Amino acid sequence: MARPPVCKLMDFGKFKYESALKAREARRNQQQTVIKEMKLRPKIDPHDYETKKGHVVRFLKAGDKVKVTIMFRGREQSRPELGYRLLRRLESEISELGYVEAAPKQDGRNMIMVLAPHRATKAAAVAANTKAPTREPRPEDAEVTPAATAGPAGNPGE
Repeated sequence: MARPPVCKLMDFGKFKYESALKAREARRNQQQTVIKEMKLRPKIDPHDYETKKGHVVRFLKAGDKVKVTIMFRGREQSRPELGYRLLRRLESEISELGYVEAAPKQDGRNMIMVLAPHRATKAAAVAANTKAPTREPRPEDAEVTPAATAGPAGNPGE
């Protein structure tokens, strides 16, 4: 407490307006996290696995989180270690791009693991998205001369 106590007289309407502006600006500057989902089966074909892994790599390079879901059906539910082994294999193969945010866990018929990009990967993706694309001037964009707009045989108006 200050000695003597300090009091500030202010316009409450102005205070409410300014605090609403600050809150709106804070919401605008907030970054939305996007979670992409990739669904796999425990007995996935090697080529299909590589394709799905490529999608996961692309999502992580773009700076998005990835939720990897293993879907168990029928008798596969009695072998959750197959799904766990598949998720651990995926984790080891993409370790340079991202890390495991949520460890594999069984959720009913599904086993779920969440991957997130490393900070450096995410920063590079944000920088690439904010960079303005450069374009070269095309011949159609060049200025049009009056001679070029003339009709056949140089007669304007035909």
